[in-house]
Amino acid sequence: MKGKDRRLAELKNVIPEISPEEALAEHKQGAVLLDVRETDEVANGSPKGALRLNRGFLELRIEEKVPDVAQPVLVMCAGGTRSLFAAEALKQLGYQNVKSVAGGFNRWKNKGLPFEMPRTLDDDARERYSRHLLLPEVGEQGQLKLLDSKVLLIGAGGLGSPAAFYLAAAGVGTLGLVDHDVVDRSNLQRQILHTDARVDISKVASAREALESLNPRVKIVGYETRLDSSNVEEILSGYDVVVDGSDNLPTRYLINDACVKLAIPNIHAAVYRFEGQITVFWPGYEKRRGGCYRCMFPEPPPPESAPSCAEIGVLGVLPGVLGVLQAVETLKVLLKIGDSLVGRMLYYDALHGSFNEFKLKRNSECKVCGDNARFTGYSDYAEVCATPAAAG
Repeated sequence: MKGKDRRLAELKNVIPEISPEEALAEHKQGAVLLDVRETDEVANGSPKGALRLNRGFLELRIEEKVPDVAQPVLVMCAGGTRSLFAAEALKQLGYQNVKSVAGGFNRWKNKGLPFEMPRTLDDDARERYSRHLLLPEVGEQGQLKLLDSKVLLIGAGGLGSPAAFYLAAAGVGTLGLVDHDVVDRSNLQRQILHTDARVDISKVASAREALESLNPRVKIVGYETRLDSSNVEEILSGYDVVVDGSDNLPTRYLINDACVKLAIPNIHAAVYRFEGQITVFWPGYEKRRGGCYRCMFPEPPPPESAPSCAEIGVLGVLPGVLGVLQAVETLKVLLKIGDSLVGRMLYYDALHGSFNEFKLKRNSECKVCGDNARFTGYSDYAEVCATPAAAG
């Protein structure tokens, strides 16, 4: 007897085998039906409700997917051989009730039992996002979720440029870009979406060209307009996350109020000279109740107290740091992983090379997100320039 056959015979003596019909019945009673076949096999069909985790990642990811080692696990492959080896690995990890489905999916399908054609990444996407697929926190299902997501970026400037680049590279399926301006040569010191050859064309058109060159599969929706009270809800509606890269206070208040009303997470950042800050305004966050921009600044300052945008200046690379952090927070929100910056502000001092974190308290009396808040309409504030921590 060959070594493989001898090993299979040994496994059959210690791993219980059940028929597909029995597996279906136990699955309906709460057992995990684990499909350990490769992605190309699963693409041709898999039992409805099965946990799909190919054999190569089984030991790395099973404890996250099935944390209760006492829960029954029914392992399936194509013909019933690989499932025996996989079941043995699960027993070695401490799973107490593991069985192998005899005949595997081939027998399941031949018996006419229910299966589906699960959505999977194609070969191009699998190659493009291969490093994401290696992360248990992302994986194929997470990447598919990103491809289905819609993120709106307000501003295609210093903050919006790196955020948009990395979100497009990550495979966020739809990126909306709001910017009414054209590319100016003074932008190129920090707004990396644009090039010298595209000076004087709209920032939205310039950004579209750059992002589609990076990832042609991402859909770019452009809004060459100034955000105001007449269009803010129409533009923001339908997006999963808003990334605020605006460079003026009226727009920030408008974004804040609309995001609170529409219950959209607001990834907010700002930069000033050598300093930057980032937080997430999301009153509906599950882990903690955070406030909004108006909890910190209920109303904008008078125009005469705000410094001139042209006079402030900003280290060119600084928006890159904060914009990338905005992209990170956006992906965390979309994938529902990690701990969002809700209720916390991360402050970066480039000259001292230091990060500091501050807690942000929600104002229960806030007129937008407070306990008794009632929406009374949007405010189109007179244009004031940025306060410290505002120029993008």
